[in-house]
Amino acid sequence: MTASVSKKTAGLSVRAYIGDAKTLLAFDMPENKTRDLVGFTIEVEPEGQTPYYLHNTLTFASPPDHAQDPKQPPGSSLNAPFQKFRWLHVPGSIHQGLQPFMGMYTYTVTPRYVDDKQSMQPLDPKLSVAVKVPVQPFELDGLKLGFTRGYVQSQGFLNHFGPKALIRPAGNELQFDTSQISGSNAAGQQYTFEEEYEWLGFTARSRVMDLLDEVLADGKLTVDVFAYDLNEPTVIESLLALAKVGRVRVILDDAALHHDKAMSKPEDQFETLFTKAKKNGSAIKRGHFKRFAHDKVFVVRDVAGGAASKVLCGSTNFSVTGMYVNSNHVLVFDDANVAGEYAKVFDAVWEGDVSGPVFVKSPLSSQNFDFKLSPRIAGDISFAPHSPQMATSVLDAVAGRIAQEGKKSSGKASVLFAVMEMDNGTSPVYTSLSELHKDQKIFSYGISDNPSGIALYEPGKTTGVLVTGKPSSTILPPPFNQVRSVGLGHQIHHKFVVCAFNDDNPTVYCGSSNLALGGEESNGDNLICLQGEEVATVFALEAIALVDHFQFLDRYAAKKGQKEPLTSAAPAAKDFAAKTVKWSLRTTGDWAKAYFDASDLKFVDRQLFA
Repeated sequence: MTASVSKKTAGLSVRAYIGDAKTLLAFDMPENKTRDLVGFTIEVEPEGQTPYYLHNTLTFASPPDHAQDPKQPPGSSLNAPFQKFRWLHVPGSIHQGLQPFMGMYTYTVTPRYVDDKQSMQPLDPKLSVAVKVPVQPFELDGLKLGFTRGYVQSQGFLNHFGPKALIRPAGNELQFDTSQISGSNAAGQQYTFEEEYEWLGFTARSRVMDLLDEVLADGKLTVDVFAYDLNEPTVIESLLALAKVGRVRVILDDAALHHDKAMSKPEDQFETLFTKAKKNGSAIKRGHFKRFAHDKVFVVRDVAGGAASKVLCGSTNFSVTGMYVNSNHVLVFDDANVAGEYAKVFDAVWEGDVSGPVFVKSPLSSQNFDFKLSPRIAGDISFAPHSPQMATSVLDAVAGRIAQEGKKSSGKASVLFAVMEMDNGTSPVYTSLSELHKDQKIFSYGISDNPSGIALYEPGKTTGVLVTGKPSSTILPPPFNQVRSVGLGHQIHHKFVVCAFNDDNPTVYCGSSNLALGGEESNGDNLICLQGEEVATVFALEAIALVDHFQFLDRYAAKKGQKEPLTSAAPAAKDFAAKTVKWSLRTTGDWAKAYFDASDLKFVDRQLFA
């Protein structure tokens, strides 16, 4: 497997970056080929299936004035090419529904031009460039990755499930049948909670359920569980089934969010059910260190000898919001050394009765665990809670790696990130990320649920992007449908930072740690450093998808007293289109509306990705 595949002709260069069941297509062209350029048509051909054109939400205001294929809808990129130098494709939606094909895909990209009358000309296949890449859940050298989709504020969610879709039954019961009907979409099609969860949970849900199914099916395996939020019905069903056969131990958070004297919290209800169901070999302990037992971990072991063989970890809570609302990631290490280290941590916490002071005195808390899965993937892991000195050291290392990007002179310095709460707590990492977009040496692209502001590209500058994952109620302009308002919890629950994803020493920091000093000192957590081009690319694509999506929503966040959608492009986009000639696509007066995101058209963007 490789991080990207590229192909180049005299007129067009196309690079396909390989993500987790998604592909970033990036284009570049010689300047003399951009005259009269109006956009790009993208054809997609899943192996062995009928090819199709990706759809564009924006269309020409007067389609008959341009070359059109009447067999294609107006939004087909054959009829309405994308006015962007990159496009992120996730299979499904319009062409393949809720269960898209996974395998080899061929992407054919064709630049489209207008004549001197500003009329788009027919597609010329001689100008096309095709690349072939695998589109499937990421797996490489003993590491599997998974990501939730979680875009409840999106056109895709709206089209599939409608604006008032339930995330769980109205009764809010802990256990329920996910095959029951959840609702109907605008087309009158009914869907179940299971169908909704498969779409929202995406590859992260598959990783979680596949591991539990594997343990359930093999009587020689057992699983140890660290859980913070725990209320996802299928996960609970699996854990209770394992409890009945004596093959699961659970350490479950009991901080105020998850426990009260009346035993009314979902985690309390689970404890009652588990205690009633468990047989010899199964057990549960509640605790919260100084603040939280914040890990989200499954450790798979052999029943006979107790040796660990596999571990699932990451930022994803085993809850309905964690798997279906939040943007999260999951890692599965199919490696005995890595799994064994997590098993040591579980045993130490179990034997110490979930005590922070006891664990902090352990070498497991005061040392990083180094690992190497292959020449393509290596890294280290730290396990919190830590002493104040160790906590500072761990986060200083992350901030130091970010700072290294600012010392580069190659023009390829980059930091991409998705971090839950950058304004909640003290952290050298938060400080670095909050100030990062001001450094014009670094291509930065980041999102947080609560940054201290929104910083967008300015015309002619290479400053970075920092957006919020919690836009206020948006009022989207036509042709977009209105999405649901915020109110389902955190959208950005990730805690990852990617440095130099396509340059020397690509590095990812991820896991359950909130990257704050308080959490590193007071929570049960794990912070993972991964080094490798392929894995860094996967996380980079996740950041790009989130920033692009929420930057658009942020532009159209409702202002006080506003009731109608905006009817013209954002001022910054207009300004960019007017001032930037050399590196922008040519815009025609006939185009519906100039919904341009300046970051998509800047030279630094093309330089980095293409």
